[in-house]
Amino acid sequence: MSAPESWKAAYRDLLETLARMGYPVEFGKVIARNLGSEKTMRRMTAYLHSAKPRSAEEIADEMLAIMSDRDRWIEKKESEQANAAYNRLLNEGFQDQD
Repeated sequence: MSAPESWKAAYRDLLETLARMGYPVEFGKVIARNLGSEKTMRRMTAYLHSAKPRSAEEIADEMLAIMSDRDRWIEKKESEQANAAYNRLLNEGFQDQD
């Protein structure tokens, strides 16, 4: 399965899971749009299956927690890249680009 197909499958699974739980399709679309990535949508779908939340508020809280985790992960990776560049600069010094 290609990346776009895999993303679409994750999107569809999330919407179908929420619909089976009795939530409107629009609610599922908002959740999926905020999560954005295939990995976060799959994580939410797994949460829905295992935790079986009883309210839209619980689902929204988990969506926010997943988004926060994703943002922290992105910040960590950006920090690691900046640190690696800084260490290269310390080890190699400024290189003349000419």
